[in-house]
Amino acid sequence: MLTKRVIPCLDVRQGRVTKGVKFKNNIDLGDPVEMAVRYSDGGADELVFYDITASAERRPIDIGMVAAVARAIRIPFAVGGGISTVADMERVILAGAEKVSVNSLAVKNPSIIAEGARAFGRQCIVLGMDPVKSDNPACPSGYEITTRGFREFTGMDAVDWARRAADLGAGEIVVNSVDADGTRAGFALELTRLIAEAVGVPVVASGGAGRPEHLVTVFQEAAADAAIVAGMIHTGEYTIADIKRVMHAAGVPTRLSY
Repeated sequence: MLTKRVIPCLDVRQGRVTKGVKFKNNIDLGDPVEMAVRYSDGGADELVFYDITASAERRPIDIGMVAAVARAIRIPFAVGGGISTVADMERVILAGAEKVSVNSLAVKNPSIIAEGARAFGRQCIVLGMDPVKSDNPACPSGYEITTRGFREFTGMDAVDWARRAADLGAGEIVVNSVDADGTRAGFALELTRLIAEAVGVPVVASGGAGRPEHLVTVFQEAAADAAIVAGMIHTGEYTIADIKRVMHAAGVPTRLSY
């Protein structure tokens, strides 16, 4: 049985890690390379970095940061934000990242998924999605895709978009619940399960992790393959080892880090 992955997320703005609630009221948390080393040494299975203002500011991702992280750690990591073309993907991968995450770009230009998968293999292409609960009749799943940090509603159904992205070549889908983001009240189980049941690629739950038990629940009840954590470890309240001990005790297969 494949182990379930625990993935710290580092949102980066102006060269610093930041964290907010539902993409608002962000506070500074520290240097991304230093935090990457701490989580890598602490037993994280992977890392993900989002340059959260690159797309809105219409600038490329900070390649220098990507290269510095790659030199400092020995676990896989993904990066997203400010990626507009296959050439941008190539720069990120050559700088040392194993995966590239596309979100708003893929909504506007779905072919970028197929182009990236052809160029680098689908295992390198991650679709990030920011769904919100919606009563829009165009979204029969009950969840609508948003873009640009929850600033734009697309009218796209989350499950339909996940299926299409997987068919185009996305090798993994990160389901970041806008409703749960930063609340630390638990993952969006219904949403995660809907996506996981609809596609044949790994699904990563994101948004809402507050206690180790939340990861147990999303793995056991929502069929997630991995889970992203942020605030609960950034504050020092829990460590990766704490989370994995609870997962192991609950029978969730995991790579123990102690």
